[in-house]
Amino acid sequence: MKLSTQQNDRPRNLLVILSDEHDPRYMGCSGAGFIQTPHLDALARRGTRFENAWTPSPICVPARAALATGRWTHQTRYWDNAIAYEGRWSSWHHRLAEAGVRVESIGKLHYRGSADPAGFQQQHEALHIKDGIGLVWGSVRDPMPATRGASPIFDDLGAGESSYNRYDARIADTAADWVNARASEAAGQPWALFVGFVAPHMPLVVPQPWLDLYPCDALPAFKLQPQHGHRRHPWVERMARHWDHDAALGSDERRQLAQRCYFGLVSYLDGQVGRVLAALEASGQAQDTTVVYTSDHGDNLGARGLWNKSTLYRESVGVPMIVAGPGIPAGQVRSTQASLVDLYPTALDACGIPALPEESALPGRSLQRMAQEADDPLRIGFSEYHAVGAESAAFMLAQGRYKYHHYVGHRPELFDLEADPEELHDLAADPRHAATCAGFESMLRAMLDPEAVDRQAKDDQNDLVIRFGGRDSALTRGNLGPTPVDDKYRMT
Repeated sequence: MKLSTQQNDRPRNLLVILSDEHDPRYMGCSGAGFIQTPHLDALARRGTRFENAWTPSPICVPARAALATGRWTHQTRYWDNAIAYEGRWSSWHHRLAEAGVRVESIGKLHYRGSADPAGFQQQHEALHIKDGIGLVWGSVRDPMPATRGASPIFDDLGAGESSYNRYDARIADTAADWVNARASEAAGQPWALFVGFVAPHMPLVVPQPWLDLYPCDALPAFKLQPQHGHRRHPWVERMARHWDHDAALGSDERRQLAQRCYFGLVSYLDGQVGRVLAALEASGQAQDTTVVYTSDHGDNLGARGLWNKSTLYRESVGVPMIVAGPGIPAGQVRSTQASLVDLYPTALDACGIPALPEESALPGRSLQRMAQEADDPLRIGFSEYHAVGAESAAFMLAQGRYKYHHYVGHRPELFDLEADPEELHDLAADPRHAATCAGFESMLRAMLDPEAVDRQAKDDQNDLVIRFGGRDSALTRGNLGPTPVDDKYRMT
């Protein structure tokens, strides 16, 4: 297949930069004036930012499988962090490589393992689920254990240098070198590079200069705290009881420190992204390269007494989405609902590869095309969750000004994002919004059968539990903290 090229027969390149756990509200370009993200802000100024972008599932492995395949989690059945992408479904990496594009990855992928045929011609410094099995204990959901015990995710907290900090610096080095090397090769060879950073994912440890950017008096207040009377939705309450991260912090001082470290990691991440973008510019390839910056999901960061991801609130399901490059309007903000599944058609579009007939059924649309068109108020945002701590399936739909949460076996939630962007007031029980809730439920049931999907996820997870020796054995399998990285360059 001959690739489409730009003027003067220049190659059409693609650079996808993915962070981990970045709530999109925490960028200067999205209105957080206290957050220092100069490089992401500059990328947004020369491109288009989608202010309503969502993860297909607010947990790492399913989100990344959806990004690769352009398909929803209930379609691929990569339900949780123990059922990872292994190349069984076609990815945009496969499609680009088949069309003659050089396609490689640097950094975190969180697939099953490097030996699987994921479509990349080479994986540099790849980070996958631990031992190829991931969080087997998180698949024990039918029924769920009463508790996982004490949460370990804040055992490491504060100023310092973690293996993840060193890993991200190494990824930036490797990516900059890779981009520079492409500029010195024969003209006309298109390329696509996926760069995966881990910040601002826990452990919430960051070098002191980055932590110092965020003094306590500059921090936003924690909202909807249970100790101050907020009553969490029953599904969310069960999630919180399963693994109580907030209890592991134990004091307001440590909560503030965790918040400061997260913001410091956002700025640290921005610095690493800036190094890659600087290499792209200095090598003379920026004008021929579509750049996409996004993240796999967000982080609750103390709202409602919750930390980590795994809920349907905006803190958890929202993702940054910035696209810049040839033909992309500069300095533009779009309100059209966007998703990680849009990366598949975007990759084809960016590299000039015609879609196959069967790809017309994929749910995504090219971000390049959406950036060039008027806002679409009817497009639906969608996310789903079937993983750690969830006693039943949960689904999110967003359209226009409203955002709807459907929990199998529980009452729904409804938020008016125009009047209530912080999701402080659940409108689902208000009779004046009964028709809106009914309309969203009808849209959901036109997409899928919530009860059947919930049953399918649990059946698949029960099969996995059996393969690992049954419930008691499965509960002992899988790491409890972040996926370990090869820290071969640690200073001693």
